Amino acid sequence: MLRLPEFEIIGRYFAPLSLGRPGTFQLKNDGAVIAANAGEEIIVSTDTMIADVHFLSNDLPRDIAAKLLAVNFSDVASMGGRPVAYTLATSWPNSVDEAWIAEFASGLLEAQNTIGVCLIGGDTVSTPGPLMLNITAFGEVPLGCALTRSGTLSGEEVYVTGTIGDAALGLKCLRGEIKCSEMDSKYLERRYHLPTARSNFGQELPGIASAAIDISDGLAADLQQLAEQSRIDIDINLSDIPLSEAAGRLLAAGQTNWTSLISGGDDYELALSIPSSFTQKLSALGVSTNIPVTKIGTVSETRGAAPMARFYGETGKLLHIKNLGYQHF
Repeated sequence: MLRLPEFEIIGRYFAPLSLGRPGTFQLKNDGAVIAANAGEEIIVSTDTMIADVHFLSNDLPRDIAAKLLAVNFSDVASMGGRPVAYTLATSWPNSVDEAWIAEFASGLLEAQNTIGVCLIGGDTVSTPGPLMLNITAFGEVPLGCALTRSGTLSGEEVYVTGTIGDAALGLKCLRGEIKCSEMDSKYLERRYHLPTARSNFGQELPGIASAAIDISDGLAADLQQLAEQSRIDIDINLSDIPLSEAAGRLLAAGQTNWTSLISGGDDYELALSIPSSFTQKLSALGVSTNIPVTKIGTVSETRGAAPMARFYGETGKLLHIKNLGYQHF
């Protein structure tokens, strides 16, 4: 394997990603300097991705880069933040050569231009283990306006952006676990490889949403988190959950089921709650950002011993879900 020394790698491939923002020092300093604009505060979120855990080791480097950036800024979007900057920590195994790094950096540049951020620092090391990538994302939000998971109130309505279950189906397509048309397979695999951070939508949610969460571990698991943090119950009608045409066809053909769709994870859509009086505002936001947003349920006082997100079929039968979503441990 041929690879440049560490500082040459940084200078050639990653320093160009830091241009355009003061305080980065073109990655030549011990750290970066950032400051929030007047009347705003900083959101900080960190996520790690590991080969063959969060992505397939044979995925394209530029796709891995785009996904890495999107999943991190999805967290910022869920808190109502505007994307600002990020740091990157990489642990390269011996199998990663300079050509791989060059394509990865190119993918990062394209993705950061789409989101509107730049690289401000990080670290790069060699490892005998698998490829590991970590991003710390920074965003800005007006003082006191950051959305959390604990603000949902009884009587509110629950919405999601986009469609649910595509990425989990895409991974199954890549693994050969389900059969579908070439057109559907390509669409679902792309949804797995290239999620979209709902940044334009998320940064406009303060003042509309009471609480929000990004759907990373699966809709069922993440709505359960929302219920527990807000100490309320959430009731969802499965028939109201938006599906892509590809997912709908697989569901109708018996190639998947509702449990898999809502517990598969990797959607990186937003789930949120709003007062019913803000329905028109939310709808207008969806139109202005060209992001579909769908009402899927309601919020009520806790009826049992503990807060719960419940999912009901068309006949009103409660869906029992053994594993709500992805868990690392």
